Amino acid sequence: MRLGSFLAPVTAIVLALGLAPPADARAPAPTTLTMTGTAAYAGQDSHLRIRLEHADGSPVVGGVVEVERRRSGTWGHFATVPMEEPTVVVDAPLARRSADNVFRASYAGDGVNSAPSRSGPVAVRLLRRNSVVTVGGPTKVVDERSVRVNVRWRTGNDLPVNGVVRLERRNGGGDWRLVRRLRTGADGRAHITARPRVDTRWRALAPRLDWVDGDTSGVHRINNLPPGVPVQLPSAAPRPRINLPDQPHAVGAGPNARISRIPARVWNQMTGRTWHRGCPVGRSGLRYLRINYWDYRGYRRRGELVAHASVIGKMAGALAEMYRKDLPIRAMYRVDRFGWSSRVRGGDDYKSMAAGNTSAFNCRDVVGNPGVRSPHSYGRSLDLNTWENPYRSRQGTVPNTWWMAHSHPRVAWRSRSHAVVQVMARHGLRWTYGNGDTQHFDAYASNGRLAARYRSCELCK
Repeated sequence: MRLGSFLAPVTAIVLALGLAPPADARAPAPTTLTMTGTAAYAGQDSHLRIRLEHADGSPVVGGVVEVERRRSGTWGHFATVPMEEPTVVVDAPLARRSADNVFRASYAGDGVNSAPSRSGPVAVRLLRRNSVVTVGGPTKVVDERSVRVNVRWRTGNDLPVNGVVRLERRNGGGDWRLVRRLRTGADGRAHITARPRVDTRWRALAPRLDWVDGDTSGVHRINNLPPGVPVQLPSAAPRPRINLPDQPHAVGAGPNARISRIPARVWNQMTGRTWHRGCPVGRSGLRYLRINYWDYRGYRRRGELVAHASVIGKMAGALAEMYRKDLPIRAMYRVDRFGWSSRVRGGDDYKSMAAGNTSAFNCRDVVGNPGVRSPHSYGRSLDLNTWENPYRSRQGTVPNTWWMAHSHPRVAWRSRSHAVVQVMARHGLRWTYGNGDTQHFDAYASNGRLAARYRSCELCK
């Protein structure tokens, strides 16, 4: 007998006895679960549209859908949604990170007519707001004092932005340079405390985040003001022919004088310029002074000079008193900075005077009197504020003639009653040649006598 002929009667018997499987025991029909979300700004609601339908497109009504949200890489429960309509809308407030705005939905099925299903992950698009970053604070600071620089980052509708901004500074006309990366707090603010030593410009660069656009602030200017009183010179007064850079900032409080033996670096720079073979004093007889002074703009600077070991203390004391009495100095560089001069057979004193420089030791000839050794060769003489205090040489007045007929209460003297001349005298430095060589002071012995070679202005300077 063929198999088909056998099964037909068996099937008929089963049906007749009511033994066929019930309809609800059949496999549930497949379902499709879809979800979409509308773009929105952080803090606003995205509308999640959820639809559950059979394979033929008919809606599954009455089911329950679970919605999950991914935060910091971990999925967690967000909402349980009864599907009372073919399409249900759920509002989801968006976070400020795109990675925290990913959702998915799942349907467990009803076990009879509808099979389980799950949507794919839905990354809701986060709209970016405009943002504004600003830098503020005082517009002035006195040199060596601190100032607070404030940064504020907000959205265009005034919401605070928390994030890392790049704070940059430009000194004078230099390039923009990173100062620090600052994190703004929950209030969108951050600050640093700075001590700028020059005029500065500040700006902040805010990066683009998931929820806000980036921005670059405007420039905030902080002008550095001198702690001292600037020198007011007559408008007709000539300016030095050589411009020197500002010396380093002052170190420590007050004049802070430091005397030492000549360091190797300094001696190497002096050799062949302000010192050479045949000089009446060598390295062991000289000392190196570093001292703070007030410059003409009212700032504290750190100057240096070389002088004889026996008088360096007198010079340090006089310069320290000038500091305490706010009597300024234009510059105080060693003369070797100006190179060798064949005219004076030593450091170029012509250039030093043309820059208004203050100095002491320089093994050279008398300016305007070739072949005659200058008192500066012994390291016991000091030339002070040389531009405003000229010298009458055999070849004429140097470094300028205008100042010979003028004085100034702080920086130019034409009599022994001037404050600077009196300070020098109190510390054993004599204004030896008066108005013949206004810039020149000599250290004298404790008995008040000068060496004979210093007494004639023919040999001065």
